[in-house]
Amino acid sequence: MGLSEKISAALGKGGGLCFVGRMFVDECTVKLTAGDGGRGCVGFRREKYEPWGGPNGGDGGKGGDVVLIGDVNTNNLVDYKYQPHWKGERGEHGQGSDCHGREGKPCELRMPLGTVVTDVATGKAVAEIIADGQRIVLCNGGNGGWGNTHFKTSTNRAPKRANEGQDGERGEYRLVLKSIADVGLVGFPNAGKSSLTTRITKARPKTAAYPFTTLHPQIGVIEYLDEVKGHRRLLLADVPGLIEGAHENRGLGHRFLRHIERCALLIFIIDMAATDARDPRGDYKHLLNELELYDPALLAKPRLVVANKMDVPEAAAQLAKFQRRFKTVDVMEISCLTGVGLERLKKELLKRVGKFRTQEKASRGAAA
Repeated sequence: MGLSEKISAALGKGGGLCFVGRMFVDECTVKLTAGDGGRGCVGFRREKYEPWGGPNGGDGGKGGDVVLIGDVNTNNLVDYKYQPHWKGERGEHGQGSDCHGREGKPCELRMPLGTVVTDVATGKAVAEIIADGQRIVLCNGGNGGWGNTHFKTSTNRAPKRANEGQDGERGEYRLVLKSIADVGLVGFPNAGKSSLTTRITKARPKTAAYPFTTLHPQIGVIEYLDEVKGHRRLLLADVPGLIEGAHENRGLGHRFLRHIERCALLIFIIDMAATDARDPRGDYKHLLNELELYDPALLAKPRLVVANKMDVPEAAAQLAKFQRRFKTVDVMEISCLTGVGLERLKKELLKRVGKFRTQEKASRGAAA
């Protein structure tokens, strides 16, 4: 089962990530401490008829590690925003009769897929969670101390020495969630991103006729039923609407641009029902500019322009002006209100994402 299938199965019949009643957090800082190792024991055998039985102090147990686990059923970092301190269990101390201490229980933190972990002290990325069930030991627990049995020699038959356990590793880390999706939707507020997500997936983001209706990224699953190739799915990410200056922390979209970094295909959804204050050609140009200023690599991704609201009378004239201005841009006409062009768009998305993934796989094979 592929990543898309696993996420879809976890989402259930709803097919979308739901943040209703729960804050969505995609960035936070945590302080992690692995468990310390247990002390070694100084002990001696004392049995009947054996008064000089020798040392039998056991070793201390290893401290518990701090382990990150990729979990397809987790889609949020909210658990770590309000509980930033996590610690592995300390290893038990050694005991007499060669009894070693029990290892401390690891501290297992379940992370949503797409989480990037950065060491705050160095500023370097140290881990990335990209697969369900993936395990990464971020902080190692300290080793347990040796009991006095290890220090017995031919000249020192009764050592009264044992080691303290080692301290567990610790650190402060920045967690940043970058959604893993096949298709990313970008556009200005009220261009129709959420409406398109609702029409072609089973996600149900809030839609309304005012800016910034979408406050959190939405992930929807596009279903494909094919008797020959079987059941296939694509993941579609709808991020809050961008405005001019989004890369400079304006509006809502600036916090969520990271969620389209891993997408195989970007959809630029353009509102063709232009007003005096809005122009489709200017909107497209501003969107390209914002993506370039945020990360120039985004412009190298395959993209498709979707002309929405083609049911409006003046939309045809606006589309003609747009195509004269951007002659080499691929444009698909749709109407989220009437549903015109949506099936054709779904087929085109599957075709383009499949082509990109094939090329990506070939590139990795050539590099290896």
